[in-house]
Amino acid sequence: MAPFYSKNFPALVIACLLCGFGSAPAHGFQHSPVSSKALNKQQQQQRTTSLQSAGERRERSSLAAINEQQDSIKTGTAGWAQRTITVTAPSRGCHLITSEISKQVPELRSFRVGMANIFLKHTSASLTINENADPDVRTDMESALNQIVPVKWHNTMFRHTLEGPDDMTGHVKSTIVGASLNIPVSNGGLALGTWQGVYLCEHRDTGGWGGGFARDIVITIQGITSSD
Repeated sequence: MAPFYSKNFPALVIACLLCGFGSAPAHGFQHSPVSSKALNKQQQQQRTTSLQSAGERRERSSLAAINEQQDSIKTGTAGWAQRTITVTAPSRGCHLITSEISKQVPELRSFRVGMANIFLKHTSASLTINENADPDVRTDMESALNQIVPVKWHNTMFRHTLEGPDDMTGHVKSTIVGASLNIPVSNGGLALGTWQGVYLCEHRDTGGWGGGFARDIVITIQGITSSD
């Protein structure tokens, strides 16, 4: 059998150099002083440091963009306003009240940017946004709601019937359409589209409790007021 040094020694040296670790040094030759575990830990630390640096760069870039945007906006004062208005619907159906809101809420003109919450304090009427030009749209809306919630349900399905056939149907329509709106405010007015308007939908034949069609609406505005 050939001596160990003459045949196996070079292969063992090459294996040790390639692997970087072993169970013990072979015949006076030492392994690499950095183990693979140490290398992995060092690489992880470098990667973490790199990611942190990238995150800090992105954060600085975002802050710079925000500051630049803020510098380009005319400064103002943060504030809010709230007012309760009364709007009278001339009859059952859908009615355009956008101009009435602007008229009864003069504080709106003080806000350059913000949000307006418009909240109806009733359960048999509703608020929505739809076309402001053709009045036939409002007529068709009322017809569609009457098909969706037919008056015949008063006798065939509803149990709450003491207040008349238009009452429970009005409650259901109010739930379907909704009792509040959130509309952006821009340059002293509601930022509606060209063909958009705010509707008050009256669902009762004789208005709310006690008769009449007067409906109370709370309007709350939050935003930035003009500095002029």
